[in-house]
Amino acid sequence: MVYLNQKLKSSNRFNMATDKKSFLLYCDLIHTVEQLTDEQAGDLFKHILRYVNDQEPQTENVITRIAFEPIKQSLKRDLQKYEDIRKRNQDNARKRWDATASSGIPNDTKNADSDSVSVSVSVTDKKEIKGFVKPTIEQLKEYMSEQGMNDIAENWLNHYEANGWMVGKNKMKDWKASVRTWKTNNLKVTTNKPKLATL
Repeated sequence: MVYLNQKLKSSNRFNMATDKKSFLLYCDLIHTVEQLTDEQAGDLFKHILRYVNDQEPQTENVITRIAFEPIKQSLKRDLQKYEDIRKRNQDNARKRWDATASSGIPNDTKNADSDSVSVSVSVTDKKEIKGFVKPTIEQLKEYMSEQGMNDIAENWLNHYEANGWMVGKNKMKDWKASVRTWKTNNLKVTTNKPKLATL
């Protein structure tokens, strides 16, 4: 809050943050803009863009001034939030840096002596580290055969490829467990079907 107030006190005008490349316009602004003609809405939009680019826009158009005032206040509040978060993050980074610097990590890491240890990881280890690995169609057919399932490997594979390897709302972790679940669910469906009477 201090930073913004200093900016306002130092001059009568309001400046957007240096190097800030974006700003927020809220969706409920549509209620105001819909009541303006296209020309008035265009003037308002240009006025907003001039304001956020620190061009100190002035207008004699009363409609633009009235419509812009709540937007201007909102932009000021949003900039204050931005500055507060930026300052807090800067302070936190400085605290982390000071804490690590005092714990024996050299300040000048470019010229620091170091003992390095390299660890190589094989390709198969990387797959295990990452977690889930998609099965090949051959692996799938082989596992389904072991489970005594009909050859539905392509259907199963197409289903999970299409939904991004999601099981419900979660990423798949174990494709073999998913195959077993399909088997169990398929058995439930086939055993719970009512029998049709024959004539």
